[in-house]
Amino acid sequence: MTVDRRTPRKNRFDADKFQLLLLIFPGLLMLVLFQYWPMWGAQIAFRDFVPSKGFWDSTWVGLKHFEQFFNSYYFEITIRNTVLLSLYQLVAGFPLPIIMALMLNYVMRSGAKKTLQTIFFAPNFISVTVVASMMFIMLSPSSGVVNHLIKSVGGQPVFFLAEPDWFYHIFTLSTIWQYTGVNTIIFMGVLAGVDPGLHESAMLDGAGKMRRMFSIDLPALMPVAIVLLILSFGRIMSIGFERAFLLQTPLNLSASEVIPTYLYKAGILGTGALPRYSFASAIGLFQGVINLGLVMVVNTVSKRISGQSLY
Repeated sequence: MTVDRRTPRKNRFDADKFQLLLLIFPGLLMLVLFQYWPMWGAQIAFRDFVPSKGFWDSTWVGLKHFEQFFNSYYFEITIRNTVLLSLYQLVAGFPLPIIMALMLNYVMRSGAKKTLQTIFFAPNFISVTVVASMMFIMLSPSSGVVNHLIKSVGGQPVFFLAEPDWFYHIFTLSTIWQYTGVNTIIFMGVLAGVDPGLHESAMLDGAGKMRRMFSIDLPALMPVAIVLLILSFGRIMSIGFERAFLLQTPLNLSASEVIPTYLYKAGILGTGALPRYSFASAIGLFQGVINLGLVMVVNTVSKRISGQSLY
């Protein structure tokens, strides 16, 4: 009589499931420690927080700090600049990675394709500080290459970073130049997974590159593009602090003062020698709530219109 020593199917499944859970445990632990656990500290937005007293002994003041922000002179300015810059980046920058991925997907020579990828991806490895310094150097009214070109055709030099109207364009173009290439990787990965048989069948039917692009490639990219678009709306109120702060000058303050820079100046630096931690937390909490609401609204609209959604 033989004994079946094989592991029962249920036990094997449980062992595999346990290994998968063990694999994602470090990521979940980091998420809890650095994302969820600090949330309890958001209560200082509703207190007059004093570090020496701690969280629980600081006076509860309710919505006082939110009212101060809403009634401040910079509230309307920072909201307007933050939303305009975010929407400008979204409209001008979001389609570019898709277009670049489609273009690179149809480059047949491997050498040319690798060269273009390197050129497009390289700016991502330059820090924001260096990019901001490059902007100041290239746009300098006395020695900048841009103004040298303007003067060479008979124009007058322009102090770009001293004019508020130019700040929106400089900020957006520098962001697009730096990050479009690396965002293209996501869409190129999607295109790499498209069944080659679809293209072969389309070519047999006489379809050219443009027809294949619109009938095969773009439908394959749409689910990923919609998810990324929804996530982009979740960053509308959280535009990059470093770039705005580094490109900011006293002369372009009316266009460059966004919520993160105002939060840093009014909340972290504070007035006098004391940082306004509670005021800064109130602004940060306001940002988070608005971003969450935008994600939920855009996700619902996308789900009803296209059937694609984040959740």
